This record gives sequence, C-alpha cells and structure tokens, in this order.
Amino acid sequence: DKEVRAIFLRLFAQLFQGYRSCLQLIRIHAEPVIHFHKAAFLGQRGLIENDFLTKVLNGMAFAGFVSERGPPFRTCDLFDELVAFEVERIKAEEGNPPKMIKHVRELAEQLFKNENPNPHIAFQKVPRPTEGSHLRVHILPFPRINEGRVQELLQEGLARSQGAAPAARGDKKCVVPAGPPVGMFICS
Repeated sequence: DKEVRAIFLRLFAQLFQGYRSCLQLIRIHAEPVIHFHKAAFLGQRGLIENDFLTKVLNGMAFAGFVSERGPPFRTCDLFDELVAFEVERIKAEEGNPPKMIKHVRELAEQLFKNENPNPHIAFQKVPRPTEGSHLRVHILPFPRINEGRVQELLQEGLARSQGAAPAARGDKKCVVPAGPPVGMFICS
C-alpha cells in the first residue's frame, strides 16, 4: 500500500515540478487569491501541445491542489520536499530501475512513519464475552441519563471553551521551499 502511494507521490512530484514558480498571489481582496499561470507552466516545460497535462491542469482536483498548496507559508510535507529538493535525484533515476525502486521504498518507509509515529505502542485487545454472559442476572441495567445534568455540563463546557484561548495545532508552519524554476524541466 505505501509503495503504491510512494510511486504516485513520485509521479505527481515529477508532473508538477516547478509549479510554485507559476503561482501568483493576488492581494486585492481581504483574503489573498492564488492564481496558477497554466500557459507559463506548459510553455516553459515545452508541453503546450500535451493534451493530458492540459486536462489535468484544467481539472477541479488541480484547482483544489493550488488552493491548498499555494500559500507560501503553511505546513510542509513530503511532497513539498520531493518537488523542491529531489529534482536531480528523480532525473538521475529515470534510466536506473534499481535506484528508482530503492527511492520508492525509502518514500514508502517515510509514509509509514508519518502514519505510525509510535509503532512500539501495543494495542490492548478486548476479550470476547464468555458464552451465556448476557443471560446472567447479576449484571445491572445501564442507568438512565439525567437530562438536566447533561445540559448543565454542556453549558459549563461551553462557558469554559469561550473564555479559553484556541487550541494550537501541533503542525509547525514554515515558508514552503520554491524549488527549481520550471524552465529546467523541458520534456519531450
């Protein structure tokens, strides 16, 4: 699963390398608007006639990609590092399948570590109830919930949360690396 994801990560990193140099941040509105200059991206890569890439860039998924990854100051991830710093490595591996497979496995390992930061934590299994346990008389029925007390607790929690500072996320934001310019990736 992770190796397939790593292959697609490499594919999209190769496909969109240099996209950051074609982003334009327009600040006329209260909220900045991010625009992707498609013609410049395709022209600098020599892919104006490429029907597939043109359709990809015109799709809704790519528009979401630009709006999510366009801001210059946000949390960076593995894709940003690939696009910005691994350009030469990916180019060098094009003719060498063993190196490419090694890189895919490294990416898969990083993806696995990102999803499982503490792999040593053991999960406790809940034992299956014994046969006939539901027929025992000594099990007390679940108590009725006091609706008035629930409302009081909800009101107390809302009052506390309105006065408290907003919770900070664990992700650290940084300036997204731009990577090399688009003109470097002329494709046939």
